[in-house]
Amino acid sequence: MVGHKFVEELVGRAPAGAFRITVLGAEPRSAYDRVALSTLFSGATPDDLSLGESGCYDQWGVDLHLSTTVDAVELDAKIVRTLCGKHIPYDTLVLATGSRPFVPPMPGHDLVGCFVYRTIEDLDAIRAYAQGRQIGVVVGGGLLGLEAANALLSLGLETHVLEMAPRLMPLQIDVEGGEILKDRIGALGVKVHLGVQTKAIAAFAADDAPSNDDAPSTDGAAAAVVFADDSRLPVDLVVFSAGIRPDDALARSCGLTIGERGGIIVDDGCRTSDPHVVAIGECAVAAGRVWGLVAPGYDMARVVVDRLLGGTTGFTGADLSTKLKLMGVDVASFGDAFAATEGARVLRYDDPLNGTYRALVVDISAKRLLGGILVGDASGYATLSAMAKGDLATPDDLAELLFPARAGGASANEGAGLAGLSNAATVCQCNNITKGAICTAISEKGFTELKDVKKATKAGTSCGGCTPLVQGLLNLQLAKDGVAVRNELCEHFAFSRPELFDIVRVQRITSFADLIERAGTGFGCDICKPAVASMFASMATGHILDGEHAGLQDTNDHFLANLQRDGSYSVVPRVPGGEITPSQLITIGEVANEFGLYTKITGGQRIDLFGARVDQLPAIWSRLIDAGMESGHAYGKALRTVKSCVGDSWCRYGVQDSTSLAIDIELRYRGLRAPHKIKSAVSGCARECAEAQSKDFGIIATERGWNLYVCGNGGMRPQHAVLLAEDLETTPLLQLIDRFLMFYIRTAGRLERTATWLNNLEGGIEYLRRVIIDDALGICGELEADMDRHVATYECEWKATVESPERMARFRSFVNADSVDPTIVFISERGQLRPARSDERSLLVGAGR
Repeated sequence: MVGHKFVEELVGRAPAGAFRITVLGAEPRSAYDRVALSTLFSGATPDDLSLGESGCYDQWGVDLHLSTTVDAVELDAKIVRTLCGKHIPYDTLVLATGSRPFVPPMPGHDLVGCFVYRTIEDLDAIRAYAQGRQIGVVVGGGLLGLEAANALLSLGLETHVLEMAPRLMPLQIDVEGGEILKDRIGALGVKVHLGVQTKAIAAFAADDAPSNDDAPSTDGAAAAVVFADDSRLPVDLVVFSAGIRPDDALARSCGLTIGERGGIIVDDGCRTSDPHVVAIGECAVAAGRVWGLVAPGYDMARVVVDRLLGGTTGFTGADLSTKLKLMGVDVASFGDAFAATEGARVLRYDDPLNGTYRALVVDISAKRLLGGILVGDASGYATLSAMAKGDLATPDDLAELLFPARAGGASANEGAGLAGLSNAATVCQCNNITKGAICTAISEKGFTELKDVKKATKAGTSCGGCTPLVQGLLNLQLAKDGVAVRNELCEHFAFSRPELFDIVRVQRITSFADLIERAGTGFGCDICKPAVASMFASMATGHILDGEHAGLQDTNDHFLANLQRDGSYSVVPRVPGGEITPSQLITIGEVANEFGLYTKITGGQRIDLFGARVDQLPAIWSRLIDAGMESGHAYGKALRTVKSCVGDSWCRYGVQDSTSLAIDIELRYRGLRAPHKIKSAVSGCARECAEAQSKDFGIIATERGWNLYVCGNGGMRPQHAVLLAEDLETTPLLQLIDRFLMFYIRTAGRLERTATWLNNLEGGIEYLRRVIIDDALGICGELEADMDRHVATYECEWKATVESPERMARFRSFVNADSVDPTIVFISERGQLRPARSDERSLLVGAGR
């Protein structure tokens, strides 16, 4: 990561062609985000972790060599030798070799089933070995140890954490905070053993081989952890995460000066004992110590680039403040977290009922915040750490900061104190981005969305911990520039969509007039009316074209069809799972011929008919309904399609009946109104022909059941779905989908797709799991009941429309006349008829077509 940052900085700052850069990497892939390594167990892919865009090294003109191990460095000749026999000369050599996991030299540490947790290959090996095994142990209760424990837990193993110290994460939190963290992690199913010393890993004896032929082999494999008191803990898999050591072997071999406890000694310019060699990151001893976080490594990279370009900046140390989310639990420490300053005092707030803890370190006068520890609730971290660094004024009574709601809360702007933050204050520690740089970019470039700010400044693009603060600065700067920043649905309702949905649901409001009277002002608009109409529809308050509901719908819902650019409408019958009878296909063809419609089979396995006049819609739908078809809801913010492969019925790779499940799912959730359209897919095997991982929710078959993925989508900003649960039987699968969809409907913003919703959801996928799997909010019963009501009350909107003379009366081209629209002109497109667009009419009609 640090090597990549060096290259990125040098390419970005140096004149074109000023340097010829060669990068040698022993791993088989270019630099990736090791901080986010554990996301590989929750649906991320190695490509998602890549630090650079595809092909960036080629674009930069950098000569990249992967899977290349350096054998030696000849300092006098300034040549690097590789194992494959290459000799590469240099003017300046940058050592960014990082660190290696420390494995205690105990007997049995190298048995089969013993792993470290450092690279993508390590995680692949752990995942493969865990198949069919029961118990996993992590040796080490620090940051990486808890990450590894979360990985084993996600693989379905009974998980134990062994820590020599009397508390978890001893380098970041104190005893009291460690107890809260232990309780929170224990509640998730991890068994924590503190104050234990592991002296050996015992192997299976020859007569311990399992009798089950299908069980994994135990030859030479780890069987138990042996403690100092000779007690044993049975185990199938061991992960060592007992710390790191600087990877200084190459530097030692060529004679560079090494620190007493390892690491390459460098000066403030990161130069080693050889003036032509620099060292950056975890392999270096800089400012008297090895720095085990990515942000100080990035600072070293910037220092070296500055020196190469003639600058004089130096590395004199770094802020070790950090904010983490471990197994869904917030943990943060900042400043003088352990009260090392003379005369420092500690203020504590301990809430065991809610699993939160705060320790704030203040100076002897109790007027200045020096540091702190947060466990369970890290809201306000950015504000508190800024106060500790002196970048933000502190309140007169520092005790007020003990309570989360007063320390910045969980709001997006991390508290009102942002306005007092100095422009020189560092907001993004990973990339060294200041408040001033972020605000200047927002103001000068006219940014209004977080994604644009992150792309332009790089703030929030590494560990992501500063993202709430960056969002807060965006809101603050927009307000300063006179751009209104509001979460309200519109001018008629001073509530966000989720807040307004709760009002409608809890007070059981069924009319817009009643809602305006109770919670709004004025008469409504084209923003709030369709949004409220969707809320009413999702709670089954009647046909969307009946009574007052009809006037709330947007253009498409108003006529139960998608308005096209030329004024005509499309007709989209539902084809569940892509399965359709021959007679239904014939009917679609006959209707298309009779009404002169353009037909197209879509990527979602539907047949769309384009070019219908509004007055033709009832007649078309009457024919389709008589043939056994129903509305496909292509016009609504609702479930659109559930795409499917052919599954095990036809495909030789299929392991489950994906088509039947896709049909069941589409029929269950058809007509479900939501903040945005919803798409789904079911794949019958891991080959993923239905592309389930690009859908709002997708299902992939396994030999043991179904894997459920959520919150993906294609479009302009494609995003992979995230694995929510594995190997589900059909009934629990549907139960989780019920909960997921109803929770999304309740809490998403207006026109917010599920991918964006998850990205904005505080706590992300771990929080979502706690809500809909663990029922942390106690609402799963309500969510299931809401879905049961939808399923029980569903009716095809078009079938109910063609059976009602009152509803049919609205389908006319003109409000005050029964005549048809004479401006629609039909033309030929690749042999099919369609209405001409308005800008085509004069030319095409004049051409006799």
